[in-house]
Amino acid sequence: MRVVIVGQGYVGLPLAVRAAQVGHDVVGFDVDEERIKRLAGGESYVDDIKDAELREILDAGMFHPATDPRACAGFDVAVISVPTPLREGMPDLSYIEQAARTLARYLRPGATVALESTTYPGTTNDLVAPILEEGSGLTAGTDFYLGYSPERIDPGNTEWTLVSTPKVVSGINPTSLEKIRTFYGTIVDTTVPVSETRVAELAKLLENTYRHVNIALVNELAVFAHELGIDVWEAIDAAASKPFGYQRFVPGPGVGGHCLPIDPSYLSWRVQRALGQSFRFVELANDINNHMPDYVVRRLVAALNRQRKAVNGSTVLLLGLAYKRNSGDARESPARRIAALLLEMGADVRAADPHVVEDAHIDRRVTRVQPTAEQLAAADAVLLLADHDAFDLDLVVQHAGYVLDTRHRLTGPTVESL
Repeated sequence: MRVVIVGQGYVGLPLAVRAAQVGHDVVGFDVDEERIKRLAGGESYVDDIKDAELREILDAGMFHPATDPRACAGFDVAVISVPTPLREGMPDLSYIEQAARTLARYLRPGATVALESTTYPGTTNDLVAPILEEGSGLTAGTDFYLGYSPERIDPGNTEWTLVSTPKVVSGINPTSLEKIRTFYGTIVDTTVPVSETRVAELAKLLENTYRHVNIALVNELAVFAHELGIDVWEAIDAAASKPFGYQRFVPGPGVGGHCLPIDPSYLSWRVQRALGQSFRFVELANDINNHMPDYVVRRLVAALNRQRKAVNGSTVLLLGLAYKRNSGDARESPARRIAALLLEMGADVRAADPHVVEDAHIDRRVTRVQPTAEQLAAADAVLLLADHDAFDLDLVVQHAGYVLDTRHRLTGPTVESL
């Protein structure tokens, strides 16, 4: 099939590569000219996609990166995988709207459109379908087919990949569901059909809200356990020995990426708008997780005070700018807030991260360095924010004068855990 993937980010690019690998003729469409230029040159900016994989499908003529909308013409299947950020607490669906308008110009009878972008229940039927119908003159569910299949990409996860992770699929009617299921059946090992698109949209928000709330629980517990003089990490390990009724979550410097800082708020916004009620669990989790970077900085300030040092003028080395280990995704990373707070307090902030190559999400006043013995020794404090495998943690312990470990990976006389 001729397949168009609109949006070539952390979700769209792996999907486009996989679709080309299984034999589809794929157009990777994105309005970002720099991204498309890099893809056309066989250069990946997503950790899970290697340059060699790109070059292979480019050389085979199965992958066509494009910024010209005319490249979308003639598609059999189109997938919308564009960002859905929050703007002043409200969902911004402008990227979805723009993608739908582009596809509508080239929509033809018998084609299928799938939405993957995370959004609130009702978006596929109430927003995307009318745009496609208006722009094409065709009727959804009759002349063309439409559905929703939430992305489940976990950057850096080598066990549960795009292919091995079960994929929820839905359609606006039974025929649409079958079309969506058939396409994704060529991409992934297992599809999980549900009765309607709103169920699939809610399922995605439920997955991320579940994680968001449980991470908030252990984050707040970590704060109180420290004040009580209790090792929260040992308590978590002990609780995790229970073989039923408990799932292990661990504290950290905050949440990041697109999912946890944003997706649960879509559900909260929808509940407030549709029902006039507040989703208290989500709002409480937002409050706790959003303030974890502030708590990390307070702990660092206290540690420097114990050494009779002020933050103003101190050198602080951040290890990890990504929101999670072995990922280059710095979107909404807690490192951004931590760096900003330290800069405001007059610290000389340096950072090392081998995966984050784009500085768009990081303050320009942060000096990028390599985590050498010299840099570690020169720092008044080291913050381990993302425990990448590429970091030599033994080197950190040997040379850093003080380390605040937010991931509980280090031990030693100069190490303090969150």
